[in-house]
Amino acid sequence: MKFVVIGGTGLIGSQLVAKLKQQGHEVIAASPKSGVNAVTGEGLSTVLAGADVVVDVANSPSWEPAAVLEFFQRSSQNLVAAEAKAGVKHHVALSIVGTDRSPDIAYFRAKLAQETVIKASPIPYSIVRATQFFEFLGAIGEAGVIDGKIVVPSALFQPIASVDVADSLAEVATGRPLNGTIDIAGPEKAPFNEFVARRLKAAGDGRQVVGDRKAQYYGVAIDDTTLVPLGEARLGKTPLATWLTGI
Repeated sequence: MKFVVIGGTGLIGSQLVAKLKQQGHEVIAASPKSGVNAVTGEGLSTVLAGADVVVDVANSPSWEPAAVLEFFQRSSQNLVAAEAKAGVKHHVALSIVGTDRSPDIAYFRAKLAQETVIKASPIPYSIVRATQFFEFLGAIGEAGVIDGKIVVPSALFQPIASVDVADSLAEVATGRPLNGTIDIAGPEKAPFNEFVARRLKAAGDGRQVVGDRKAQYYGVAIDDTTLVPLGEARLGKTPLATWLTGI
């Protein structure tokens, strides 16, 4: 099978490309660096020629509300239009757990708009919604620095290792289209601040981590239902302790 991974040089995309190649598939890692820009449409018709499956894991370079919305809407519209012309059989997209439950978070609104475009297209599709990645716990902590302490939400959290996200995407992409959405999450669920504290401790950072139910996540108040799957979810295999040994 021929796969095209949009955003194939990023954190998730590069791992997914490697996994699909290991399985013996033909895989193209597409990105603006390779002359493929889904937002402008540049290079899409050429790179999608003969493709069976397209996996979209591209991320917006700006999280400003208007910019991120335009990125995901325009890139998805261009992708599904080009896929229809190329005869692509399966469109797979990476989204976010809870994106339909948190309209106040601009990035989540943009991802929901992306999902809407995909579902309205004639291309058979699968949407994989993931929780936050272990790889970003440190940056999230840094965003919560107040007077030398790290103040983050105490709401429930269930982050996942990026390698497990790539594994799930590979499984879905090589299977039949779901024409629906699945949730994936890490194997452990605990208060947000506990994950951040463990990440900092492993890095030798002695700053105090404070869990505050009023602390915001990207400028928005959250609760125990915001960032975790509420129903059935596929769980990753990598616990945080194992992942931390590799940092």
